[in-house]
Parts: sequence; structure tokens; C-alpha cells
Amino acid sequence: MNPNISVNDLVEIDFNEPDDFLKIKETLTRIGVSSRKEKKLFQSCHILHKRGKYYIVHFKELFALDGLRSDIDENDVARRNKIITLLQEWGLIEVLDKDKIKEPICEINQLKILSYKEKSDWALCPKYHIGKK
Repeated sequence: MNPNISVNDLVEIDFNEPDDFLKIKETLTRIGVSSRKEKKLFQSCHILHKRGKYYIVHFKELFALDGLRSDIDENDVARRNKIITLLQEWGLIEVLDKDKIKEPICEINQLKILSYKEKSDWALCPKYHIGKK
């Protein structure tokens, strides 16, 4: 499946301070799906800066934006939406169009969230690298 995703489909966010971008970027490296056998965490979402706007996007949305094959499904969207609601609860972001994250939202137990202290004990594995070809 290669869904036609455009920037208009993404969840636009805002934040309070310019250095919040780096806080959000780092926080997202510690939220994802963990390996059952090893201490590996696969990052689910990224912060995207495009044309002066900011978005929280699932890595499969980034593949689709790049014109690559993407099998994004409802579970991926549900994880993205949960991550966005968590970032909002933690005071890191403000969602500009809240209708885009109402449904579906996964349960917290479908995500692994590492504390900053745990970060060095895990292999952090992004599946997409923004700005790299």
C-alpha cells in the first residue's frame, strides 16, 4: 500500500520556546516499539520542520511523503496519536488541529517509553533519517 499522503494530512504542532524543538526531537528517540529479545527501541515518530511549520509524523508517513512504499495502517496512526497526546500532556507541544488525533488512539502498553536515564542501556533504532538519502 502506498497511500497518497500530503503535508495537509499531517498533524501540525506548535511549541513555546525555540529550543523545545530539540527537546521534542530527543524525547521522540525514546518512544517507540521495543524488540522482544534485545534491548532495542524502534522510534515510531519524528518531528518534521517543513516550510516554517512543524509536524509530528509516523516514520511510515515520511516514507509515503518521499514517494516510497509505505504500509501505514490504523495501528501506526493509533501509536502516532498516542505519542502526540503524551507530548501534549507533558507540555511539550500544542496540537493545532485536534480533530486529526481524536481516533484511533492506542493504549499506553503498546508503546515503550524510556526514561532519559535508561537511554544508554538501549539501542535506539530510527527507521527513518530525516535529511539523509
